[in-house]
Amino acid sequence: MEKLERYLAFIREAERLKDTLRSAHTSAGRHESTAEHSWRLALLALALLGERPDLDARRVVEMCLVHDLGEAYDGDISAVDQHADDGKAASERSAVERLTALLPAEAGARIRAVWEEYEACRTPEARWVKALDKAETIIQHNQGANPADFDYAFNLNYGAAWFDEDPLLRELRALLDAQTERNVRR
Repeated sequence: MEKLERYLAFIREAERLKDTLRSAHTSAGRHESTAEHSWRLALLALALLGERPDLDARRVVEMCLVHDLGEAYDGDISAVDQHADDGKAASERSAVERLTALLPAEAGARIRAVWEEYEACRTPEARWVKALDKAETIIQHNQGANPADFDYAFNLNYGAAWFDEDPLLRELRALLDAQTERNVRR
């Protein structure tokens, strides 16, 4: 019973991500939440996994689900502003440690390991998820009902290097850039 209470405590605390708003707008014009972004990233990865049978599908989906746990307490830093925040990594690490400490030790260690793998970006799975994370953000930027002064051109360079090592990701990036170009010209 105590073990299950710890799982519930973690899930209750992770609920914060439903209220953690990102700068991106949905197609209806409201700000999306970090939870919504993580869900759609996981769905995108799941849909594309058949194209990359060499990847560990479970690990990919796990990374999608936990990659933004670190935003639970201090929120999201917009893609445009991420370069300016030196404390982001430490803040997110602290949040992940705080959240996973609620879990039974083994479960907490497993989720931290998945998050660490994503952060380190050394495995093919982590690099794939990192690229798809950038792709989902660009998709949302292009799909969203954004303010009139939205800087679509930002998308053209955002995370571009993450798409270089994989032919499918390069093709995906070309499609996203074409959509961005159309939005820039509007």
